[in-house]
Amino acid sequence: MRTVQVQAGSEPYDAIVIGSGMSGGWAAKELTEKGLKTLVLERGRNVEHGADYITEHRAPWETPFRGRGDRRHAEERQFRQSKAGPYNENTAHWYVDDVDHPYETGEDGAADEFLWVRGYHLGGRSLMWGRQTYRLSEMDFTANERDGRGTRWPVGYADIEPWYDYVERFAGISGEALGLQQLPDSQFLPAMPLTAVEQRVRESIARDFNGRAMTVGRCAILTQPHEGRAGCHYCGPCDRGCTAGAYFSSLSSTLPAAQATGNLTVRPNSIVHSLVYDEDSDRVTGVRVVDRETKEELVFNARVVFLNASAIGSAMILMNSKTPRFPDGLGNQSGLLGKGIMDHHFMVGANGEMPGFEDRYTFGNRPNGIYIPRFQNLPWDPSSNRDFIRGYGYQGGSSRGGWGRGAGMPGVGVALKESLHEPGQWNFSMFPFGETLAYDDNRVELTDEVDQWGVPIPRIIGSIRENERRMREGMKNDGAEMLEAAGAVNVSTWEANYRLGEGIHEMGTARMSATPETGCVDANNRVHEIPNLYVTDGAFMTSAGCQNPSLTYMAFTARAVDHAVQAVNSGDLRV
Repeated sequence: MRTVQVQAGSEPYDAIVIGSGMSGGWAAKELTEKGLKTLVLERGRNVEHGADYITEHRAPWETPFRGRGDRRHAEERQFRQSKAGPYNENTAHWYVDDVDHPYETGEDGAADEFLWVRGYHLGGRSLMWGRQTYRLSEMDFTANERDGRGTRWPVGYADIEPWYDYVERFAGISGEALGLQQLPDSQFLPAMPLTAVEQRVRESIARDFNGRAMTVGRCAILTQPHEGRAGCHYCGPCDRGCTAGAYFSSLSSTLPAAQATGNLTVRPNSIVHSLVYDEDSDRVTGVRVVDRETKEELVFNARVVFLNASAIGSAMILMNSKTPRFPDGLGNQSGLLGKGIMDHHFMVGANGEMPGFEDRYTFGNRPNGIYIPRFQNLPWDPSSNRDFIRGYGYQGGSSRGGWGRGAGMPGVGVALKESLHEPGQWNFSMFPFGETLAYDDNRVELTDEVDQWGVPIPRIIGSIRENERRMREGMKNDGAEMLEAAGAVNVSTWEANYRLGEGIHEMGTARMSATPETGCVDANNRVHEIPNLYVTDGAFMTSAGCQNPSLTYMAFTARAVDHAVQAVNSGDLRV
């Protein structure tokens, strides 16, 4: 991506986007395509699509630690990032240095310990995500009001449905239509195929569990050429980067589209300190930046600003932007800024062996699994009620043991090697993801300490509660029940210690609300009482659902840009 080290005092921009990841890329695309001269500020280094995917097809024997990673480096420099599930030797360079980018949280292993997983580079975590893409439903948008927990969403599914359609057509979502109320269908490219084992489990679930369904994952991975990007060729290591552009990222999709307009300027190494607010006009007039390399302080001005720095990053910027009118930070009239941080809890599930498929195998490395939509506490089905509120869906899938299983087998020599010539046992795993409620004491706040760039270090505190713990019992037991019904043997359940944030779906720190007294942004993602400031990353989420959230961020971003551009063009930023 061509970048420019623009300096303060450069020509004023129509718009500034803070962050270049999932939502920031969409903001840049939509703003530039609508004719606005746009500056994207990225706090990390530049990354060139393809050229900088340095481990994309690196062979195991070319990897110094054979994929296990440099343990000393992880313990000394990435002692938190290395706890993330996707972190490994071939992806470590995408994750931040914990020494350079500190934060405070509960003690290691404590209930309130929060894991904040970050990638500071152009493209952000759009280069690191799992690419699962599911819509929220009307059930999700009305959940807070229905069960009396949390702030009421000021929008409903009908408001965002056309914008889901819009972003899906560009991003390219492969999947299968099911016609379910709790999981609305997307605009799909052809679905990836299920394995024979998965097809058996799917048939069993449909037959034995009234109303439940299983499908292949809905994912932002192309199954055919689309928008100038190649279809997936099933090579496997998606998390290292995808030169073909088959998986959606801002580097492969939205930022190139923005650059093609001639209206885009990208400035990497630009750490945002705070926003400049003018008391007389009630507007944000600019963005204060510290250059990551030189530590020079700069200010860039624009007519409208989009905050897309991540749920925690955007909340920090708002908190650090204090004025006489907003002494606790912009958008914090309610006192709720930074409070109610959510994630999707997981690290619990069920496994089983699937006999009878010894003559079946797979070819290629399908970068996707299965999905079982939520079937608990459905408002239209009283029989689905449980001893908790909200619910969970399942990801997972089948796999068959390969030669790598030999590392855990007894024996040596020729006999061991010959035993590995044949594939191993088929297995099936269920990995549920559950909704976490918004608890106001789960929060991010600024400390009095600053990092090397003069930005306050955050303290992030969070934990799951009794509702989530009850849910986790169901997550295990339902998974085991479905596997046993499908003919699995040696079925077992498991649960590991989960830290809030470990799902890497943190959201909800600047919640959307109908009034300034109950949240931080309005129904158009605009900060209450500041007509030219929008927040469209995960910070605005008022509830979490149990679905992966990135598709929802994309849709709300496109919708918010449409609103902002109408306001800019009309000369009335209160439209």
